[in-house]
Amino acid sequence: MNVKFAPEGIYIITPQLPHGLNEEQVNSSLRTLLDNLLLEKEVDDYVLWYYTPMALQFSDHLTPTMTVYDCMDELSAFKFAPAALKELEKDLLNRADLVFTGGVSLYEFKKQQHHNIYPFPSSIDYNHFHQARNAGSEEPEDQRSIPHPRIGFYGVVDERFDIELLDKVSEQRPDWQFVILGPVVKIDPAVLPRRSNVHYLGGKSYKELPAYLSGWDIAMIPFARNESTRFISPTKTPEYLAAGKPVISTSIKDVVDPYGKNKLVSIADTADEFIAAAERILQDRDNQTWLQEVDAFLANNSWDNTWAAMMQLMNMTIKDKSTNTKKTKEAYV
Repeated sequence: MNVKFAPEGIYIITPQLPHGLNEEQVNSSLRTLLDNLLLEKEVDDYVLWYYTPMALQFSDHLTPTMTVYDCMDELSAFKFAPAALKELEKDLLNRADLVFTGGVSLYEFKKQQHHNIYPFPSSIDYNHFHQARNAGSEEPEDQRSIPHPRIGFYGVVDERFDIELLDKVSEQRPDWQFVILGPVVKIDPAVLPRRSNVHYLGGKSYKELPAYLSGWDIAMIPFARNESTRFISPTKTPEYLAAGKPVISTSIKDVVDPYGKNKLVSIADTADEFIAAAERILQDRDNQTWLQEVDAFLANNSWDNTWAAMMQLMNMTIKDKSTNTKKTKEAYV
């Protein structure tokens, strides 16, 4: 197990397992590593924070002060989701003292499954992405020679990506350049459009994103409307906006409301709608009113504010849990 100590006072733990283990052996090894870590660090008062129910397979024996399920996506709807995921999620929801969801639509879907659940749509590091508004920033080398106008996307290219939409728009507007940043996973790369105006630049680090964004004329969220995108709340939406880039998105529910309804993002599901939206944006490049509205909307959107709200709910939950435990003990006296 690789243990690193971050400047923020956080231990970053990376388990290291031998190759060739089956699933049962992996979970058994992780369970042992986790138990040894808690003993070594003398940790006996802790919170378990789950991003995936699959982690229950090596942690269901622990006795935390509180269990939090941070449900960022409906993982069971993703391609190649583990068969055990749904049953493990039921178990996790029964164990969890507090549940967060990654967006409002996911909250609406899950709220009947837990008594203490709250939505937390994506936040941003505003200052990080605001760097993209600096027109003097140096262009990344692999993007420098691509002509304008540029319409860009960053993120994982998988079953959520609307390949057909990109294919049609790039075919109908060969004078527009489409820049795609991110790895291609779970789909065959051969199905992606291969035209001279579509540029796949591969994965980039978080630190590099503002430099690429700075050179785009429009940012896009071309997600297909299917089961895997039904409840997503794309973090890239406020990030694109913080960068000062006009955004065109398909009608993903958590993008339509609030971003589309507040006229901060253009919504387009067909090639004709996308082209019309892009043409409007390109004709009105200096829309300062829109930019002021963006900044006003994002003013209180930060990960610090999100964390403060989560901490408040966690403290309330622990207090209520302690009170209920006390009442239960008194009832037996």
